[in-house]
Amino acid sequence: MPEGKNIHLSSLKPPNKSKGLFSDFRYFLWNKPVISTLVKFNNDEKRIEYNQRILQRVGVEVNKYSVLNIHKIGIDAPASYVFDELMNWNGDSTCWPNHIAKVERIHEAIEEIRILPFGWGNYPFGFKKSFFGLSFIPLFYLNSIKIKQVPDAFDFDNARYLLYKCSGGYPIGIFTMYVRSSIAESGEKEQSQLLFVVGFNFYGKEYKSNMKFVNKIWESVHNRVTTNVLNRLKQLAEWRIEKREIG
Repeated sequence: MPEGKNIHLSSLKPPNKSKGLFSDFRYFLWNKPVISTLVKFNNDEKRIEYNQRILQRVGVEVNKYSVLNIHKIGIDAPASYVFDELMNWNGDSTCWPNHIAKVERIHEAIEEIRILPFGWGNYPFGFKKSFFGLSFIPLFYLNSIKIKQVPDAFDFDNARYLLYKCSGGYPIGIFTMYVRSSIAESGEKEQSQLLFVVGFNFYGKEYKSNMKFVNKIWESVHNRVTTNVLNRLKQLAEWRIEKREIG
């Protein structure tokens, strides 16, 4: 193997696992990610067009939800491999803040998941149904609308995705983790592209909340955590692929 290749491989390493609340905060909130993943738009028209293309691709009624934010990252690994990583999602603390937002598969299935704040399954301090008027246990349920494991024969980009309907305290209506092969004509250089897409449906209502200050804070936290999650998924997948090739 060429000397330069060995140097490159020796520089790859997996992300550090989070061991508790403090490291969750450090890795997923405080840390500034190396790669920015938020897809930005020059105007509302382009945002709406991108929104509709994604929702139509996954088969969701485009008039019911609007996309809050779209995050995308290139990963130098085959789309099939990246999707297999997503299918194994169980809150592994390497790529997810599992001490702040614990992932719990219902019946051990990827089709039904609930996210628990700090792992709480019940309200603390004797509270029964809410905490100071806020319902946040669970943060949200994920109930699968569709899990597309095999691309259609006519799909030129090998698209696969997990699409969920969300309910609970976290203000999301739909959530999809979508992976496809990169498109060279679009300037994408890695083997695949991974997208996290959130449809905004604030506390079950099909309109955006008027609490602009709260929205801005929530959106800022959401963007930072999502960007760190995607950067860590990229790092882990590329490290595993290179390790497998060496072996």
